[in-house]
Amino acid sequence: MTASDIAEAGIPEGFERHFRPSPLTKPWEPIYSKKTPDAVILGLRLAEPHTNSRQIAHGGFVSAMADNAMGLSCGMKRDAGDARLITVSLGVDFIASARIGQWVAFETEVIKLGGNLCFAQCFVTADGERIARANGTFSVVRKRA
Repeated sequence: MTASDIAEAGIPEGFERHFRPSPLTKPWEPIYSKKTPDAVILGLRLAEPHTNSRQIAHGGFVSAMADNAMGLSCGMKRDAGDARLITVSLGVDFIASARIGQWVAFETEVIKLGGNLCFAQCFVTADGERIARANGTFSVVRKRA
């Protein structure tokens, strides 16, 4: 997908196709990401596969994407080439709902990078309005030699 294709799809400037797809998120594609010096922001146009029976963003989808954004952001900040981050705690508060067609973004703030644990929070917005906030704690697991 070219930059003009992304713009035509109503994707905000600076976002590109997500660089790290996973089996969990594959049914939710296309997912977009934008790297800043401090975080990886994830975003997408809400579609039916992201929703519950009431056609609003499913809580499991919001939780999984927030977890993904926070983990990627912590990993980027600590340059975790020799380690992997595993979620040990995740909390999500649902503030409002998002509907099909809205741009949903997952913006992370890394709170603390430690030797064994990393802490982050994520604000989830739909067309710029907050719909959820999440916090996560990630264990730093070093690769075995």
